[in-house]
Amino acid sequence: MADATVKNNRTPHILAIPYPAQGHISPLLQFSKRLQKKGAKVSLVTTKFIARTSHSISSSFPLLTISDGHDDGGIDSAESIQSYLDSLRRFGSESLREVLQQLSSSASPVNCVIYDGFLSWVLNVANEFEIGKAVFFTQSCAVADIYYHVYKGLVELPLPDKEIEIPGLPPLKPPEFPSFIYQLGTYPAYYDVIVNQYANIHKADWIFWNTFYELEREVLECLKRIWPAIRTVGPSIPSAFLDGRIEDDRDYGLSFFNPNGDASLKWLDGRRKGSVVFVSFGSLGAVSVKQMEETANCLKNCKCQFLWVVRTSEAAKLPRDFMAETKERGLVVSWCRQLEVLAHEAIGCFVTHCGWNSTLEAICLGVPMVAVPGWTDQTTNAKFITDVWKVGVKAPADSGGVVGREALLQGIEEVMGEEKGGEIRENAVVWKASALKAFEAGGSFDGVVDEFLAKISSRF
Repeated sequence: MADATVKNNRTPHILAIPYPAQGHISPLLQFSKRLQKKGAKVSLVTTKFIARTSHSISSSFPLLTISDGHDDGGIDSAESIQSYLDSLRRFGSESLREVLQQLSSSASPVNCVIYDGFLSWVLNVANEFEIGKAVFFTQSCAVADIYYHVYKGLVELPLPDKEIEIPGLPPLKPPEFPSFIYQLGTYPAYYDVIVNQYANIHKADWIFWNTFYELEREVLECLKRIWPAIRTVGPSIPSAFLDGRIEDDRDYGLSFFNPNGDASLKWLDGRRKGSVVFVSFGSLGAVSVKQMEETANCLKNCKCQFLWVVRTSEAAKLPRDFMAETKERGLVVSWCRQLEVLAHEAIGCFVTHCGWNSTLEAICLGVPMVAVPGWTDQTTNAKFITDVWKVGVKAPADSGGVVGREALLQGIEEVMGEEKGGEIRENAVVWKASALKAFEAGGSFDGVVDEFLAKISSRF
């Protein structure tokens, strides 16, 4: 391992600054654990609201806070998404500057910041202190390739009604693009953040991606010609589910939800191997009443047992008497330890919204998927799950964007069955092995991190 100390034997100090959302905090926090294991000191920077309201914040890292201008209520207390993002940029910049100033005269000044790509303004603050700058991306390289070409004006908008070719990607139909591009004008504030995050990416010293080389080889080679500083450091999931090199590392270390998920695991312990359909549509996006109804009716008519995560805020959308009618075959919970569930031998397939974290978790654990994408990058992830990696099938939506009970049932039966399901399961096993290979001792991850720590120790 490279020597992770500076010339005066001071341990390099890194600030990890994720965008304040569960799906962004978890992978950067996990990468931070890997850096810490290699000898670096890492401090986690999050908003005052997140720090105050989250459960199970890891004690492994010093926790530093900045303001988003909504310290008492977070994004839900803002007038709009746009006003929140503007406030986060303004107040976040000011309070991060104060944090860096205080640390600059301490016994442990900062050598480098690793910041979420959504927070491109962090780079400008870091420049004032002449410290290292590393950007961390929590979406796939394929999605980034699309957004970059949109940013450069190389993709016609609105999208033409035909297959579109982008270097490094398979031909994509318009509905296979991220929703912010295909459904142009939806969530304009997020569109602006996501597309314009590439405006200053070339000024970063390192560009880290939560993916692994074999998974996105073609697109990575294309992006490296644009940004030579790209390095893959994923999949960023707890070590216990990959290589086991970090002791007792079974969860990410921070959750917005009460981390009591034992009921799911106890229920699974009594089920046959590969017999359970696990259904979860993520921690953020809302599920329509119609989609809840169609999913419920699918599971009601499905011969398989099921475990369905329905957030408390969504529970009222469940059909009346559904849980009573299905209690012999299924369990509905408001939250579960998703990694533990996916790793359980009883799970036969994963009905997923195709968020990038969930996609990587399923790949790392070799679980076949039924893709039910909703918004943002999920539609593109679904394309790769089904047509590129071939580890799942997509349940098609109707003209209103709802996946009907018959379409969902057909997808589950295909994945759980022998003919197509057997091939999908074989592919899932191959990709699981490929993910693990990146973290084998002396593998690609070690090389990237050793190089990174050596450079920030000597240069900054």
